[in-house]
Amino acid sequence: MPVFEPLRVRGTRHRLRRALRRARRMPTVLLALVAAALAVAGGTPPPGPPGAPGAPVSPVAARARPPAAVRLVSAPVRIADAATVRLLRPGDRVDVIAAPDSPLGADGEARVVVTGARVAEVPRPDETRPDGGALVVLSVPRSTAAALAGAGVTSQLAVILC
Repeated sequence: MPVFEPLRVRGTRHRLRRALRRARRMPTVLLALVAAALAVAGGTPPPGPPGAPGAPVSPVAARARPPAAVRLVSAPVRIADAATVRLLRPGDRVDVIAAPDSPLGADGEARVVVTGARVAEVPRPDETRPDGGALVVLSVPRSTAAALAGAGVTSQLAVILC
């Protein structure tokens, strides 16, 4: 077999270095392209009804302080049907309905007193009352607790699981 001199290709090392430099710059270039696309799009979500998730927020509303957290209180509520109360567990969400004791009271129609109240405590299964009612403790805002107390005096209360 004949002897050949080693084959040398010029410039290969230089091309490899240039390709590596380009690969290192690629994340920076992609980040710049994404930023430019967001700037052109305006960076605002699609329009929707005010207050809806994803709806644009006015600059004045954006600078305003977030609403203060509503302080919850424990409100004991006597529910007319004890069997319904046995279905409840702490942590459940309920709507409280007030039905007048007599058809002559109020306007004779049931009304919703509270929506989405969290059940804090329920009676033990062995706790029964002769009138068939049961006491449930709900976590509600203070103003709602006052409405519940007033409705409990004039009406029979029922709950609906949410």
